Amino acid sequence: MKALVLGGDGFCGWPTSLHLAAEGYAVTIADNLSRRAIADDLGAPSLTPIRSIEDRVTAARNVGDVQFSHLDVTDPVALKALLGTLEPDVIVHFAEQRSAPYSMLGDAQRRYTVANNVNGTNTLFSALVELGQRPHVVHLGTMGVYGYSDDLGELQEGYLDVRVAQTGRDVTIGYPANPGSIYHLTKCLDHTLMQFYAKNWQFQITDLHQGIVWGTDSEITSSDEALINRFDYDGEYGTVLNRLVSQAAVGHPLTVYGTGGQSRAFIHISDTARCVHLATGAPPDPGAQVQVFNQVAEVRNVGALARMIAERTGAEVSYLDNPRKEAAANQLRVSNAGLRSLGFEPRTLEDSLMDEISATVGRYKDRLNRDVIFSKARW
Repeated sequence: MKALVLGGDGFCGWPTSLHLAAEGYAVTIADNLSRRAIADDLGAPSLTPIRSIEDRVTAARNVGDVQFSHLDVTDPVALKALLGTLEPDVIVHFAEQRSAPYSMLGDAQRRYTVANNVNGTNTLFSALVELGQRPHVVHLGTMGVYGYSDDLGELQEGYLDVRVAQTGRDVTIGYPANPGSIYHLTKCLDHTLMQFYAKNWQFQITDLHQGIVWGTDSEITSSDEALINRFDYDGEYGTVLNRLVSQAAVGHPLTVYGTGGQSRAFIHISDTARCVHLATGAPPDPGAQVQVFNQVAEVRNVGALARMIAERTGAEVSYLDNPRKEAAANQLRVSNAGLRSLGFEPRTLEDSLMDEISATVGRYKDRLNRDVIFSKARW
C-alpha cells in the first residue's frame, strides 16, 4: 500500500508517518516545512531539538519505506505532478495550520490559515478529480468543529439523528458546526468541501475529529534521537497539558485562562498515529457521506489538570483573563464508538504518562524561551 502523508513533518504527521511505515506502508511525506518557519518567526522553536528533514528521513528508512517531497499542497502543478507519479492508495491530510491561537493573532495569520487550509483541501481533491484517482483520503479534523457543550447530548460522530417538527420525519443531519476560531472554522469548511467531492465524484473520505493532543513521542520516535518528535510549549502552539508541564519545570506559574472550567477532549500522540492507521484500513463506500470518527481518548477539565500538575510539582496556578470568546465552564461528553469498533484502546492520562512529558521537559528545559509562554492572540 502506498501512503501519501501531507504535512508529515509536523507534530502529528511525523509519528503517524513512521507508524504507517512500520506497518508496511510505502510512505511518501509531502511538506513545505512551514511549521518550522512559523516556529522561528514566533521565537518558539521546538523544545526538543528536531533534526533537519533530510536527517529525519534518512533515519526513518531504518523503520520502513519513507520518502520525502518538498511540496506546498496549495500548489496545483506540483501536487498534481506528485500524485500523477505516486498514484497513492491512501492520502493522509495533515497539511494545515493547526493552531487556534495562531489563527487569531491578526490579519496576516487569519488570511494565511484560511488560504492554506481551505485552498489546500480543495486543491487536493480537484487534482484527484482531474487525474481520475480515487484514493481513500483521511483528513485530520478537530473536535472544535462541534463547539464545547452537551446541549444536544453526547457528541456523536459527525451527524445527528433528529425529528423535523414540520413534517414529523426522522432524518440524519450534519452535526451543527460551532467553530471557536478561524482555525476551527477552516475545519468546518473542509468538511463541507469533502462532502461535496464525495457526493459528486464518488470519493471515499474519512474525517477524524481529534481532541487536544498531549505527550511528545511514540515508541518509534523515542527509539532514535534522529526521530524525536517536536514539542511545542508556547502560548500559540503549545497544547495545554504540554504547556503546563513545561511551565512547572522552569518554575513559572501555570497559566490557566479564565476560570479553568473548560472541559476538553484529549488524546495521546501515540494514539493519534494508531487511530490514523486504523482509519486508513476502514474506508467508507465510494460516494458515501464523509465518515467521521471522534479521535479522542477521554475528557478532562483544564483547571483540574492544572491543579494536578501543581500538586505534583509545587507550582502555583495563575488564573488569567481569558483571551478567547468561550463559556467560562462547560460539560462535555464524547462518543468514540467508531474507532473503538476498529480496535482502538485509548491510553488515558495516568501518572506514568505524565512522567513521560516531565522527563522530556526536564531534559531540554534550558531551550525554553520564557518570553513566548503567554499567548498573544485575542479573540
